[in-house]
Amino acid sequence: MKISIYQMEIIPGNPPENIRKVHAWIEKEVELSEPDIIVLPEMWTTSYTLENIHVYADDNGQSTVPFLKTMAKRYNVNIIGGSIANKVEGKIYNTSFVINRQGEVIYQYDKVHLVPMLNEPIYLEGGKKVPEVFELDGIKMGLIICYDLRFPEIIRPLALEGAEVLFIVAEWPIDRLSHWRNIQITRAIENQLFVISCNNVGSYQSVTYGGNSMVIHPSGVTLKEGSTTDEETLNISINYEESLEIRHKVPVFSSRVPGLYKQGL
Repeated sequence: MKISIYQMEIIPGNPPENIRKVHAWIEKEVELSEPDIIVLPEMWTTSYTLENIHVYADDNGQSTVPFLKTMAKRYNVNIIGGSIANKVEGKIYNTSFVINRQGEVIYQYDKVHLVPMLNEPIYLEGGKKVPEVFELDGIKMGLIICYDLRFPEIIRPLALEGAEVLFIVAEWPIDRLSHWRNIQITRAIENQLFVISCNNVGSYQSVTYGGNSMVIHPSGVTLKEGSTTDEETLNISINYEESLEIRHKVPVFSSRVPGLYKQGL
């Protein structure tokens, strides 16, 4: 499986220009790398312009989703569509869309955990459903958004349901970059799956974003890592079956004793 990750420098508060930018990148990337999956970062149409997010939010994804569907179908590529500010019935969600090669939205997820340090709960509505397993090209996968990474209780069920790859789309700040790296490695090891993250670079107001998009093997080895400051593309080919091999060698899941665990874990 060939994956292209766009560690993007997002233009704050300019959805049309960011869409044009992603359009140009996709056209170039599919010709250069012929990926099976492309991955975009969190809030890639607007960045974290929360104080004006009601102005920039996409009504029911009507500007962004058709664009992503067209790109996927035209270039025969699966798209992990980062996330966008998505306005639904007057409320704004941080929503990710997954599109298959046929240009169909096969999964949609609203970010559940909102970041109090960024005042997200003031501007955004939290999702009402935890992440679920979806499939691309017959491979089981999961998807979370940024701050969700800190909550292992929503990730373990994905692994128990057979997910072999976990995608993380983010706008993670440089100030907590050590957390970003270490938690991803932990999630890969404890759930015995590939972790593939797409962060952004650049800054908005007082926040500088940390880049360092990553690809982590189920064994915990970092296979690929982006720079901290540069917009760039990360390309990698993974064999998802290696997650099954790790689970066979170290049978963590069959060693679990859920009957003794506190309910909800």
